[in-house]
Amino acid sequence: MSGKSEAIGKMLRVDQAGEYGAVRIYAGQMAVMGARGPHAQTIMAMADQEARHRRDFDALLARRGGRPTLLQPLWHVAGFALGAATALISPEAAMACTAAIETEIDAHYGRQLTALGEDDPELSTLIAEARADEVEHRETALAHGAERAPAYPLLSGAIRLGCRIAIGLTERI
Repeated sequence: MSGKSEAIGKMLRVDQAGEYGAVRIYAGQMAVMGARGPHAQTIMAMADQEARHRRDFDALLARRGGRPTLLQPLWHVAGFALGAATALISPEAAMACTAAIETEIDAHYGRQLTALGEDDPELSTLIAEARADEVEHRETALAHGAERAPAYPLLSGAIRLGCRIAIGLTERI
């Protein structure tokens, strides 16, 4: 595998894992907050978009003969746990989780688009479309009180760090 195709394979693996994790985070939040909880409709709408992103990345990964990260069972549990934990803190903490993650994903997708240039239009289009939704999710979370979450700077910083670590691990494993 050439260096460029290996790098693209890592991108696709990380992006599929990230969308998988996002679906799990929202599942954890909904399990705690319920369908009638504060922001439930907003969370369900964002979860639906993440599920679509996941399906798109799953399909591209399969068409290209790639494999999901070996860490997917960990992200399955960790994503749900993060969603549930933030929802247990408060509805605003659930929104803070989304704002923090989407801040990191916006930057992550931006770096990927720069690295891809014009080398892979199909993947670039998919990333750009997902990125636009992620930016919208961040803005929605901020509008729904993310910054009012208890210990917001600490919570946001910890989640952002965890997101960066997850990306790094998933690139390798």
